[in-house]
Order: sequence, then structure tokens, then C-alpha cells
Amino acid sequence: MIDPIARLLGPWASELCTAAVLLRLCLSLVLSAVIGWERSSKRHSAGMRTFMLVGIASTTVMILDQLIHSQSERYPYLMSAAILLAIAILGMQSILFSSRNQVKGLTTIFGVLAWAVLGLTIGAGFYTAALLAFVALLSALTVLSSVEILLKKHSVHFMIHLELKNRTDLQLFVSTIRRLGLTIDDIEQNPAYNGSGLSVYSIAITNRSPELKKFKTHEEIIQALSTLDYIYHIEELQL
Repeated sequence: MIDPIARLLGPWASELCTAAVLLRLCLSLVLSAVIGWERSSKRHSAGMRTFMLVGIASTTVMILDQLIHSQSERYPYLMSAAILLAIAILGMQSILFSSRNQVKGLTTIFGVLAWAVLGLTIGAGFYTAALLAFVALLSALTVLSSVEILLKKHSVHFMIHLELKNRTDLQLFVSTIRRLGLTIDDIEQNPAYNGSGLSVYSIAITNRSPELKKFKTHEEIIQALSTLDYIYHIEELQL
């Protein structure tokens, strides 16, 4: 099967000639820069340079695998598989847990991994599939991100970071939550704040109140709770 874009460009685009290699590397570089800029504009740890390096590396590895495979058909695409494994291992090691029990970096890790796969696609000369995947990935990181935030705001489930002035105030907080028609699904004390003088918890809450579901957002509920005297600080955790 000949790639539609390669067919338009001519037979050379599907071959492993110098022009085709330059085209694939340039395409990988440009698309990597766009994704990387989108990530860096939102202050994510993996920015433009990271995505460009991953894109160029994965595209080059695929080209090399194809060159070696053309000389020996028994040769499996070892380097392409190795770079995906390496990125996955490095990504899992870079997952961060904040002091508020939030997992950070998952979107970045899988974004880089997805981009490595896309780089391999470009290196293989599947330009149409690469461009379609690029549009899908960019949409997932931009448009769908806004949709996800909107859905979370109207979800009956949310999680809060709670800092109480005294440990004994937790019972008062639980009683207040129940009076409001909210249900506590889980409470986890945060050991990162031991010795600070505060009692800090991560609390999973479900809104079972028909009135609150209709009129109150998570932000409004949390803002109302923040007025309680015994609460030092409260905010919603973005999971």
C-alpha cells in the first residue's frame, strides 16, 4: 500500500533516498515543535526541545531499522522497539507525587510516548497516518482538555485538599459535610505535613444532595466550606 501523500509527492517519497530522509526528519521536527510549544505554553515539564528530541530520535531510529531491514529481511525492528521501551521506562520513573498526594506527569509521559510512536510513523514514510495522528493528538491535548475540565466541574465526585488547625476538628468537618448532603468516600491523612502544626487530609467526596447538584459547583461548595473557622486551607485537587 502506497501512502496517499507519498503518491502525490512521487515514488521517491516512499524510498530511502536522501530526499525522503530529509523530508521525514523535517516533518518530524516541525510537528514536534508544534506539540512541544503547546505543552510548554501550559508550563508542562516536557516542552518544545523534549518533543523535538524524541521526534527526531524516533524518526531516525525507524529510518535506520528500515535501512538494515532492506539489507537483511530477517532483521526485526529492534531499535524502534527499544526506543519505545526506553521512553516508557524513563517516563514511569519520572512520575511525581506532590505533597498533596497528587500524581503529576502522567499526561506528559503518555504524550511523549505517543509522540515517539508518531515519530516512528513518520520515519516509516506513512505521512498521511502521521498527520492524522498529529491532529488527533493535538486535539486531545487542547480541545479535549477543556472538555475534561468542564465535565469535572459538573461531576458529583471530587477530591479536596484539607488543612485543619487542629486534629480534633476533623469530626466537626465530617459532621458539616453530612449535614450538607455530601458523602465522604475516603479520607487519607497526608504525612508530608507532619510537624507543621496542621492536620492535613486528602478527602474524596460525592455530592448526593439534589439541591447542591442543581445549583452549586465544586468551587462554590469549597468556597462555602472555606468560611468555617477551624479550616486553615481547602482546595479541590485536580486529578
